[in-house]
Amino acid sequence: MRRDLAMAAKKAADKGDDWFSSLDAELEKKTKEIIKDVGEQNVARLELNRQLIEDFWKIWKRFNKINVHFALEPAYSNWAVFSETFPDGEWHWRPGFNPAAVQTVQLLDRTMDQARIGDALKVNYVEIDNKTRLRVTFEYCEGEHYYKYSGWKRIWTVHTLYDQALERVNVDDLHKLFADLVKVWYESHLRRNRDILIKHLKQTYEKVETFNQ
Repeated sequence: MRRDLAMAAKKAADKGDDWFSSLDAELEKKTKEIIKDVGEQNVARLELNRQLIEDFWKIWKRFNKINVHFALEPAYSNWAVFSETFPDGEWHWRPGFNPAAVQTVQLLDRTMDQARIGDALKVNYVEIDNKTRLRVTFEYCEGEHYYKYSGWKRIWTVHTLYDQALERVNVDDLHKLFADLVKVWYESHLRRNRDILIKHLKQTYEKVETFNQ
C-alpha cells in the first residue's frame, strides 16, 4: 500500500515537473524574443531621437533669429553641453543622456499674440496592438467655448501629419514634412498672420481630431 502511494506520488511529481519544464521553456523563449525586440527598438529609437532632437534644435535656432521663441522638449539643458556661445556655438551630447528613453520631441510656440501660444509640432511614440509607431502631429487652439457645467474651455485641433510603424520610418520623408511645415510656419510669423499656417494645415493634412481643455 505504501509502495503504491509512493509510486503514485512520484508519478504526480514527475508529471508536475514535466508541466513546469514545458512552461519554463516557453517563458524563456518569450523572454529572449522580447529582449531582442526591445533591444532593436531601443537602437532604432536612439538613432532616430538623436536625429529628431538635432533637427528640432536647428528649427528652434532659425525661429530664435527672428525673435520667435519656442519651447523645445526635451529641453536643451538636458541633452546639450555648449562649449562655445549659446545658442549658435558648438555643442556636444551631455554625458548620461539617453536619447532612446525620450518619448516625445516637440516644439511649442510661446508667442502671446494671435492666440499662437500652444501651437505645437510634436513627435510621439505610440503603442498600437503591441507595436510601436511614430506619429507626428501639429496642434493648435481655435478659440474657446462656454460649457454649461464646466465653464470656459479651449478648443484644440490636432492634425496628424505622419503615422508609421517604427521599423518603417523614413527620415527623408520626415525631413520633407518638416521643411514643408516650417516654411509656412515661419512665413506666418514674418507676416504676423497665423491664418497662413492654419489654412495650410487644413488644406494639406486632412486627418483631424479635436478636444477641449
